Amino acid sequence: MKENDIRPDEYQHRISELARQDKQYLLDRKDRFVSVCCPACGADEGLHQFEKFETPYLACPKCRTVYASPRPEASLLGEYYKQSKNYAFWYEHVFPASEAARRKSIFGPRAEMVSEIVKRHQVSCGTLLEIGAGFGTFGQEIKALDIFERVIALELTPTLAGKCRERGLEVLECPVEEASLTGIQADVVVSFETLEHLFDPLEVLQSCFNVLNPGGVILLSCPNMLGFDTMTLGELSSSVGGEHINMFNPHSVALLLERAGFKMLDVSTPGKLDVELLRKKALAGDWDVSAQPFLAEVLLERYDDLAGPLQDFLVAHKLSSHMVVLAQKT
Repeated sequence: MKENDIRPDEYQHRISELARQDKQYLLDRKDRFVSVCCPACGADEGLHQFEKFETPYLACPKCRTVYASPRPEASLLGEYYKQSKNYAFWYEHVFPASEAARRKSIFGPRAEMVSEIVKRHQVSCGTLLEIGAGFGTFGQEIKALDIFERVIALELTPTLAGKCRERGLEVLECPVEEASLTGIQADVVVSFETLEHLFDPLEVLQSCFNVLNPGGVILLSCPNMLGFDTMTLGELSSSVGGEHINMFNPHSVALLLERAGFKMLDVSTPGKLDVELLRKKALAGDWDVSAQPFLAEVLLERYDDLAGPLQDFLVAHKLSSHMVVLAQKT
């Protein structure tokens, strides 16, 4: 998988411009920003790490989570996502253009992963709840496997919720905190690339815990701040900043899930793009590798020979910037 497969290069300039406009929407409402403690361990001793888009990011000295503080309050974040020009552009252009590649390389394999997980951990297959269902592609893939009696897509963005309905998915348009009020109880909860966006990840995960039946599992994916791409580039990484206000790592995401009541089962970093993303930053002149001869050799001079083995090394040693987490309600 290449980045262009899932984020076509032809759209990158427009995406960047719309993301800038979206961020300005938040900055114009800075009176509604609030300071927070570390979203993973709760420590209130965050140290200034960097600033991006006029927003300070702190590093927790206890668990190394990097997080935005002050950050937009929860209600402002909800308004932001509903009006987002960038998300509307993804809905209208990027998702349709890249869906075939995403289905093959991302969502199909994720559905197969869930199938393997429920067999390995002997999880009941009554209801699966996806939080942040987006374009509905994963929902389609998991339904096609005919594993679960019921698949529910939770999606708050109206246009995306509508797309999920068009695709025959059962949709909830309420926060997961309110899902249990509707009588929903799930055996599996999945949420992909959502944790980094949340105002209060602990509150959401506690709600997931409440929604799950005993023995149920939660499967999450999110960026890894201690991955090769994010750790090397810092604030220059496209995974950092914007609406990504929580940047966890394998240790801190485990702390977070345990605080929410879960038993950790596994953390992996199966990312495929770290080396490519660094190379593209260097080639574009956005990141200077002239003072780092080893990285210059790997990323520029011997990329064709070394990119694959290096990415495999990162995956094997939990050093990729894409993280997948599995936990259980015991």
